Amino acid sequence: MLILVGYLVVLGTVFGGYMLSGGHPGALYQPAEFIIIGGAGIGAFIVGNNGKAIKSTVKALPLLFRRSRYTKVMYMDLMALLYRLMAKSRQQGMFSLENDIENPHQSEIFSSYPRILADAVMRDFIVDYLRLMISGNMNAFEIEALMDEEIETHESECEIPANSLALMGDSLPAFGIVAAVMGVVHALASADRPAGELGALIAHAMVGTFLGILLAYGFVSPLATVLRQKCAETTKMMQCVRVTLLSSLNGYAPSIAVEFGRKTLYSSERPSFIELEEHVRAVKTPAQPQVTEDA
Repeated sequence: MLILVGYLVVLGTVFGGYMLSGGHPGALYQPAEFIIIGGAGIGAFIVGNNGKAIKSTVKALPLLFRRSRYTKVMYMDLMALLYRLMAKSRQQGMFSLENDIENPHQSEIFSSYPRILADAVMRDFIVDYLRLMISGNMNAFEIEALMDEEIETHESECEIPANSLALMGDSLPAFGIVAAVMGVVHALASADRPAGELGALIAHAMVGTFLGILLAYGFVSPLATVLRQKCAETTKMMQCVRVTLLSSLNGYAPSIAVEFGRKTLYSSERPSFIELEEHVRAVKTPAQPQVTEDA
């Protein structure tokens, strides 16, 4: 939603200022310039990326126009889930979590947090490392190294569509110049026309430079920034899980381990200690309906 608002602001200020200065909107309508710049930009995008990069970029585009699901409520659900899993393992042993991680959708603990259960990336990340912890064949340092490697891989994959859009945005001003040069060549080839027509041709050619810069810095390049921000939110969730599970693996109590994880979150979404404690208590002991007795 914010992206659409931003696009409206860009168009309103650019074209509004142009018309306030006495410009005629019709002079900017040059379909040929759009075809040259847009087509060349898409073609360069295809040339500069392999099939996997193109597929991941196309898949990531719809996510740009959705609200972020990584809100304060989801962070609270994540930490409450981790707390309950670690508390159960501490009281009943690590093997008590085997049924929870083998089938999370039927787990009472996981089912209490549908937001986490619906997020395949976070759910699998938690389940995979709990499974390694249960196996007992890896120490804390080995699990930490493996977590770091997986998080780094995740960041690299997230960077692919962002970098693809950024490079495409960087190329559009140059293609705008190409379109402008072609327009100037056309104008010079028509030098025998009256001065008024020749001036119009040159003006139309200059629209190419304008469109290339506008599309690059007003529309395409900002999308790459948004993709990086969304990637950072997912990475932050994974880092929270990493710190929390490693703290538990090193012998800290569940409440302390969750506090370590809570401190890794962004301050804008980080719940307070009291908020998290009340959230965990509310899920562990849901409100029971009142039973009235007949007089």
